[in-house]
Amino acid sequence: MASKKKHATPVLRGLKILYEDRDVVVVDKNPGVLSCSTRAHDEFTVENVLSDYLRKGDPKSRNQAYLVHRLDRETSGIMVFAKSAEMQRRLVESWGSAEKLYIAAVYGRPAQPSGVISGYLAQDENLLVHAVRDPGRGHYAETEYTVVGETPTVSILKVRLRTGRRNQIRVQFKDRGLPVVGDVKYNWKDAFRERLCLHAKSLAFDHPYDGRRCAFETGIPEVFRQVARGLREADWQNA
Repeated sequence: MASKKKHATPVLRGLKILYEDRDVVVVDKNPGVLSCSTRAHDEFTVENVLSDYLRKGDPKSRNQAYLVHRLDRETSGIMVFAKSAEMQRRLVESWGSAEKLYIAAVYGRPAQPSGVISGYLAQDENLLVHAVRDPGRGHYAETEYTVVGETPTVSILKVRLRTGRRNQIRVQFKDRGLPVVGDVKYNWKDAFRERLCLHAKSLAFDHPYDGRRCAFETGIPEVFRQVARGLREADWQNA
């Protein structure tokens, strides 16, 4: 049976380890860090940093981190990696039952306090994702949201992914006139340049070794309070 390691939680470049056992590693990723390499020269990625950590400085070690899912470079929050190809396979096969909760700060106010956004997304030759009306041109995407609180200009949302498309949250809310704060990729006129205000706050999944349900949660980055000044503390407690 998998067991939790007892040593102090390591803080590595670009990430913090939240949990580790013999089969998986759960981390809190910083914004601005790639999940994995997309080009041969991408060395600073969560996958590479974790692999180096697992090798413990031994150049002959074959230990490595195995990617299970991705977060956008600009998005912070929880990710899980497998420690073997077999555990990676099991996690990927059961990933449909994983529960992913995000916190997003968006400009504007949704028409309803909660709802589901659905539609089709397509990627162009420049790797930009667009909402499209023709089902034949894109992949179906579905996002559930609840408003946590609102200021005159910004809303804080809890967002659950029902599908996992590239840039899904960012594009679907932008298409509804609710761009994510700090998203200069899809809203280049945004004057807020500190970071993208999208955070993977919690993750629950079935452990690949014994199937037990594992759940992890992180706090909300301070930048969200900066962009939503005036939000009641009770609202933050519900986020």
